[in-house]
Amino acid sequence: QVQLVESGGGLVQAGGSLRLSCAASERTLSSYFMGWFRQAPGKEREFVAAITRNGVTTYYADSVKGRFTVSRENAKNTLLLQMNSLKPEDTAVYYCAADRDYIRTSYSTPSEYDYWGQGTQVTVSS
Repeated sequence: QVQLVESGGGLVQAGGSLRLSCAASERTLSSYFMGWFRQAPGKEREFVAAITRNGVTTYYADSVKGRFTVSRENAKNTLLLQMNSLKPEDTAVYYCAADRDYIRTSYSTPSEYDYWGQGTQVTVSS
């Protein structure tokens, strides 16, 4: 079972940038399809981005496309999310998640993922 720990959240002004990291507890991050999700107060957890095991293919929610970039450094067991041009509506707790399956119905559905981090708070002020 892999353990995931997010870091890099904080308070930033609108238009600013943050880079989130997700560190895995074991040297097998390359075994997992990875995703980023976020959850704002009173709202459901929503998909942000995902990346295949080899990092070749990425997927994004329409709301972050062109502003966020997901990447992974398997040798360092690290998943990254570069967030640029941040908006107040990006404010949420951000979670990384790992999917051990090779076949999935949807990369944007939280229930498809098997392991989750504890989350890191991102707050964007206007």
